[in-house]
Amino acid sequence: MLCLGIESSCDETALALVEDGRLVEAVLASQADVHALFGGVVPELASREHYRFVGALFDELMQRSGRANTEIDLIAAARGPGLLGSLLVGVAFAKGLALGLGKPFLGVNHLHAHLLAVGLEHELRFPSLGLLVSGGHTHLYRMESPWDCRLLGRTLDDAAGEAFDKVGKFLGLAYPGGRLMDALARAGTAQSKLFPRPYLDNDNLDFSFSGLKTAATGQAAQLLAGQEWPRPLTSIDHAPQALKDYCASFNLAVVETLCAKTKRALDRNPDLENLIMAGGVACNSLLRDSIGQLMSGRGGRAFIPSGQLCTDNAAMIAHAAWLLGRNGYSHKLNMETIPRGKAIPNDMLCSLC
Repeated sequence: MLCLGIESSCDETALALVEDGRLVEAVLASQADVHALFGGVVPELASREHYRFVGALFDELMQRSGRANTEIDLIAAARGPGLLGSLLVGVAFAKGLALGLGKPFLGVNHLHAHLLAVGLEHELRFPSLGLLVSGGHTHLYRMESPWDCRLLGRTLDDAAGEAFDKVGKFLGLAYPGGRLMDALARAGTAQSKLFPRPYLDNDNLDFSFSGLKTAATGQAAQLLAGQEWPRPLTSIDHAPQALKDYCASFNLAVVETLCAKTKRALDRNPDLENLIMAGGVACNSLLRDSIGQLMSGRGGRAFIPSGQLCTDNAAMIAHAAWLLGRNGYSHKLNMETIPRGKAIPNDMLCSLC
């Protein structure tokens, strides 16, 4: 089965082809330079850029893959969550293509696709605990199958990725700030008690990083007094040691919070021996090491995609579509696109169920 996946949930326009679980070809147009001028994603600009790129990228994808349009068996797009205008561009293009080619259409849950992307590099094992750490979401799932991911805990306000990016913006780091903060942290020395571990004094599996973000920005003036660096900062080479140590301390606070809640979820689900971690923040080096150590210490395994599959990409959409499509799942063309903040309904049709 050859599946086309389209990803347009935020500021990356991406298309990919996956055949029988293997990536055939992928193309991507980044909008990072456009949004860097504003220090964050501007929704209206994002949707316009998606509209500008999507058709040309599809033509490029088919040419590079050497495949004909008629060879595609299933056409999928990220249906949400994400920026509504951006999602609509990808979904509308996918629906039009499905209608024109007479092929089935599938709207893919962007969050589940992140976790399932590990299947492009490793064998998927169910049940597993899923830890999603992206720019806008920090969620824990019990994953029973590709179509049965049960939410255990979620972000209540700022996600881990948002905390990194917002603190990075406050510090004058180049957009997106989280990536450079990780590099700065690796060159710094963390003070373990400098920042709080937020929202742990409870018995649930939800996350809240807004308090940590506020604490970090509030202490910056005192901790970094008298220090200077270029703004926007694009390289750790021009950063003072105090900034590196500050980022290392903040990074440690986020990672230890994520690990604490993950351990709590594992304790409550003792039958889960495998963990899947994905999302843009899963590129964080300390987090990858810490989650790996957490699982190995329990006699389990952590499966984490390589960096290019952690950030938003179309391969994960096409791969999730293949997993669902081979089991008979699809959508009608009147499927609704779901923006961030709303639950994605389980409204897929199943011809094999």
